[in-house]
Amino acid sequence: MREHSRDRNPRADELVPVVWTGRATNRFQWVAAVAGAACMALGIAIAVESAWTSGIAALLMAVIGCVAAGLLVLFGTLAFVHVAVKVDDRAMEVRCGHIGVPRRRIPLAHVVGADFAPSVTPRQWGGWGYRWRPEKGTAVIVRRGEGLVLRLGDGLSFTVTVDDAESAVRVIRARLRRPAPPVPPAPTGA
Repeated sequence: MREHSRDRNPRADELVPVVWTGRATNRFQWVAAVAGAACMALGIAIAVESAWTSGIAALLMAVIGCVAAGLLVLFGTLAFVHVAVKVDDRAMEVRCGHIGVPRRRIPLAHVVGADFAPSVTPRQWGGWGYRWRPEKGTAVIVRRGEGLVLRLGDGLSFTVTVDDAESAVRVIRARLRRPAPPVPPAPTGA
């Protein structure tokens, strides 16, 4: 088990990467995705193999219900199988799932501070996924474990579970202490 220090700030001689990336994965979500695929397969099997003797309305409700439930479970779980976090000079970007949706980009100019959370659980936020609690802020929870907590200028927080969250906190704190690089001017059309 690693020992984490809460107030560790990067020293002047420590190298801060230009871009920090991290990930977290929840393999349990694959079980739910398989259940969703099985539900879709059941709906298709009912449609193909049915003798249509119970009436068209009942058959359509069963098929549409199974396929719709399967799609919701399948895509809902695949969106939160993993999370990818990227921190650069300007912002922290969080992308969920294989297609990167939902995603959130938080400019570092809106960040007041960053903290390491040694134990973030789905219970604290009401489950897995993209969560919002009015008194706390928002979170992306894909698994229990260490996480990164950004304190935002509006008084709320943004929490994300990510591996090696402590190094992400060090990188963000280092970025908050130095000014952001200037934005290049937009090219003018001739």
